[in-house]
Amino acid sequence: MTISVVEAARSEGGREAHPGLTIAADGSYAARLAPAGDGRGRIPERWTLDGPEPYAVPLPGPRPEGPGTEVLPLPDGRVLICREADGGYHLALLYPTGPGTGELPLGSVGCERLRLLPPAPDGSHGSCGSAVHALAPGEHGSTVWLVHGGGRGPEPVAEVPGRCSGGVWLDREGRLLALDRTDAAGRTKTVAVDLGRGGEVFPLLELTDDSDDRLLLADPDSGLLLLRSDAPGEVRLGWGVLGSHRPVRFPDALRPPGVALTPFAVQPGQALTPEGCAVALRADGPNGTWVAVWRPSQRRLRHLPAPVGWVRGTGLWTADGELRLPYAVGRTGRTQCGLARITPPPPESGPLPRQRAERSAEGDGPAEGGPAEGGGPLAVRAAAFTPVPLQQAPLARTEAERRS
Repeated sequence: MTISVVEAARSEGGREAHPGLTIAADGSYAARLAPAGDGRGRIPERWTLDGPEPYAVPLPGPRPEGPGTEVLPLPDGRVLICREADGGYHLALLYPTGPGTGELPLGSVGCERLRLLPPAPDGSHGSCGSAVHALAPGEHGSTVWLVHGGGRGPEPVAEVPGRCSGGVWLDREGRLLALDRTDAAGRTKTVAVDLGRGGEVFPLLELTDDSDDRLLLADPDSGLLLLRSDAPGEVRLGWGVLGSHRPVRFPDALRPPGVALTPFAVQPGQALTPEGCAVALRADGPNGTWVAVWRPSQRRLRHLPAPVGWVRGTGLWTADGELRLPYAVGRTGRTQCGLARITPPPPESGPLPRQRAERSAEGDGPAEGGPAEGGGPLAVRAAAFTPVPLQQAPLARTEAERRS
């Protein structure tokens, strides 16, 4: 394993970055709301990540931002901001202009709640640049808005019955959007919304009639899906393949005792080979927070130390297998940001040796649910749940299915 850190910034009184960093679709920029210099309120901040050294640029407005404000970076370096005010939400584009901040109003949306959706994998290009979507959940129906990129200001592009949350893109064109929809009985299932066909809705995850099934991540290249469901009898992480007839699986490697796992990044560019995709997960246990890496083809987690000041639960993979984790240290109002570049060991080939597998089954791994010294393995066991198939339109196939 190799780890290199770009700009290992340190200073007296250093502190962990404020959570909530959003990374642009192409990994070039990031944005967050950072503590203001006077210690009151927050201001937008843009990070440049694709240069030789990452750096942060504050984008202060006339006043600190309120608690309902969200920011999202665009691949061209501008930052879209969504502010709650006057019973609705006002949208604008921010950009640095010398010592100040330029602001281009985009319009407003009148609703009780509006949440920006993640960038589509390729940035989803529209007539006015990169498209950005937002979700307005309602008690009996939810609206998907195109808030930038349509050329006419914010406009609704889909109406989805039921109260929706989440938001995961299933393709690189920004057309197929997965949402977690909760019905009147309180059950949650993931549905797919085809924005290219007027917002047509079809089922995506329905593991059992009574289960709550939520999609967490999807990789459009390989079709790998990461989900959370109580179909096995308890809430567990599982994986499946979009368009495959293979069942959803809930491996015990994703259920380490005393540790909560949250996937946040999937390796792109692995066409037709979902089993080899690397998945980065935030691991929270009694001994702190660290990073775990897992592949469907492997029966155990690999544990990695997180960089000091890691913006927890954020990062991205490159197609060649480099994991990039943003971090920030420094005094309030003077962010020193960096990007830890981690290359985990390549996947093991073949089954685990018998003695090693037996040691793992007996609990060879981190004690007390914390990261092992040097990132050792965690105990794994054979999966005990008979999974059930995914239900969705056939959009991708695995390499094995293609050959058959």
